[in-house]
Amino acid sequence: MRHGQTMVQQDEQREDLPFWKTKTLGGMTDTEWESLCDGCGLCCLNKLEDWDTGEIAWTSIGCQLLDGESCRCKDYENRQATVPDCIRLTAQSVNEISWLPPTCGYRLVRDGFDLYWWHPLVSGDPETVHQAGISARGRTVSEEGIDIEDYEDYLVTWPLEVGGQAQR
Repeated sequence: MRHGQTMVQQDEQREDLPFWKTKTLGGMTDTEWESLCDGCGLCCLNKLEDWDTGEIAWTSIGCQLLDGESCRCKDYENRQATVPDCIRLTAQSVNEISWLPPTCGYRLVRDGFDLYWWHPLVSGDPETVHQAGISARGRTVSEEGIDIEDYEDYLVTWPLEVGGQAQR
């Protein structure tokens, strides 16, 4: 406690902080949890894993339910009925998943970092994630009709990159 600062003042300062700076992932309400998703669509891209090394390679192939313009799921509430292997992010799974992109709000909060300026919770605008060039908008093809043997033809590195504009 700083000199002259009361416990009440400290509590008031803490209350002024946004929830992602004061709560753990497991301590968030459902609404808070859902709002941590920045709408980038990157987690809905198909990834290839090298079985020997565990290395993850990203593709520009989006899940059949990924809307390539909004970068949101076309049927979020029922997604696992259509895509049974869709991974549901939870406080536990976020700790276990190695492929979350470096810009992911869940990963940032998990690792003790603040959200980027373009995150809708910071900017107040769901379009800033797209304006900053972070999202999958306009960069994907649907998995429908693509043979898994051809996925290597769609390898990309941009989901792992955070450009200068995005960092500012």
